[in-house]
Amino acid sequence: MQLRNSITRWGVVSQVLHWAIVGFLLVMAVLGLSMTELPNGIDKIKTYALHKSLGITVLALILLRLLWRLVAGPAPAAPGPRWQRRLAATTHAALYVLLLAMPLSGWAFNSAANFALRWFGWVNLPRLLPADPGLKAVFHAAHEWLFWLLVGVVLLHAAAALKHHWLDRDDVLRRMLPWSQTHKEKT
Repeated sequence: MQLRNSITRWGVVSQVLHWAIVGFLLVMAVLGLSMTELPNGIDKIKTYALHKSLGITVLALILLRLLWRLVAGPAPAAPGPRWQRRLAATTHAALYVLLLAMPLSGWAFNSAANFALRWFGWVNLPRLLPADPGLKAVFHAAHEWLFWLLVGVVLLHAAAALKHHWLDRDDVLRRMLPWSQTHKEKT
C-alpha cells in the first residue's frame, strides 16, 4: 500500500488519519453524551478530562489531515453527475470546518469556564479566552449545536459512501478501506 493518494485510492496516511478520527469521534460522542449524567466525583472529572484530551487529539489529527491533503492532494472525484460531485465537495468542506470548530469551541468553553486543560495529564494548554460566564454559556451552546450539526453531516457522508457501494457499485467506499481492493486493482 502506498503512502500518497493515487488515481484509484486514498493512500495509507489518509486512511489512517480518516479512521483514527472516526474512532476518536465515536468515543468522544459516547463520553460527551453520558458524562453530564455522572454523579459528581473523581470518575466524572476523569471522564471530562479524557473527553477534552481526545478533543485536542482530534484537533491535531484534523490539522495533520488538512496538511497531508495539501501535500498528497485529494483522491480523484467520485463518479456521478455534477450535482453529486458538488454535494460531496460541500460535505467534505463542512466536515473539515466542523471538525476544527468542534474541538475549538470545546477549548473555548473550557477556557471561559476557567478550567485547566491538560492533554492526557502531560501538557498544560493555554486558555483561549479569559474566564467569563457569558462566553462560557455561548461556547457551551455552540459546542452542543456543532456536535449535532457534525452528527448530521457525518450521517450524510456515511450514507453517500454506502449509496456508492451498494447502489452504484463503484469504488468510492473501497478507496478508503485499507483491506479492500478497488475494481481497477483487481484487474
